[in-house]
Amino acid sequence: MKRMYLLAEGQTEETFVRELLAPHYARSGLFITPIIVRTSPGHKGGVVSYAKVKPQIIRLCKQDAAAYVSTLFDLYALPDDFPGKTSAAYQSKNIGAQKAAFLEAALAQDVNEPNFIPFLMVHEFEALLFVQPEKFAVWTDKADVVSSLGKVAQKHQTPEDINDKPQTAPSKRILDLMPEYEKPFHGPLIACDIGLDAMRQSCPHFEAWLQRLEALAA
Repeated sequence: MKRMYLLAEGQTEETFVRELLAPHYARSGLFITPIIVRTSPGHKGGVVSYAKVKPQIIRLCKQDAAAYVSTLFDLYALPDDFPGKTSAAYQSKNIGAQKAAFLEAALAQDVNEPNFIPFLMVHEFEALLFVQPEKFAVWTDKADVVSSLGKVAQKHQTPEDINDKPQTAPSKRILDLMPEYEKPFHGPLIACDIGLDAMRQSCPHFEAWLQRLEALAA
């Protein structure tokens, strides 16, 4: 049996891990415990400051050295104090997966714990939902929502390429078409309907992380 603590950005990611990732990997012998990052005393959710996140990562790494620790943070809207975020090398990256890989390497170097495996979602959790836009049909009566989301997905090589501008990030595109979308409620349910197999086939950066988890389980 191997253990992993997964520090999640918010309730949506925590539910996604608990309902989909954890049961899947438990069958392989890797037991994942999701933990929502704390932003201030009594408040959870959101990576608003790396200075507040780093101690939580290191604490998890040190309190159980036999376990692994990973993150499930959105690349979109990371704070400027995140390792590597303001560097010229990061600014020169044009592809989301390259940006995420660069910041993951900087994060691993800054945390500097042997049992830490950083991961950043490109560009945010909702990118996974663009793998199969038709799954939104159960949750909306608007006929054009599914077709419009599908057109967005078709314009990009992978859902991870849907960009990170404030008006065009995956969640913003969904909310523009479906204002009733509630991330903590709809997000995990739609993700579970899509399933890991479809997600990993369409999202290569996400798939690379899952492969690392599977290597741990093996």
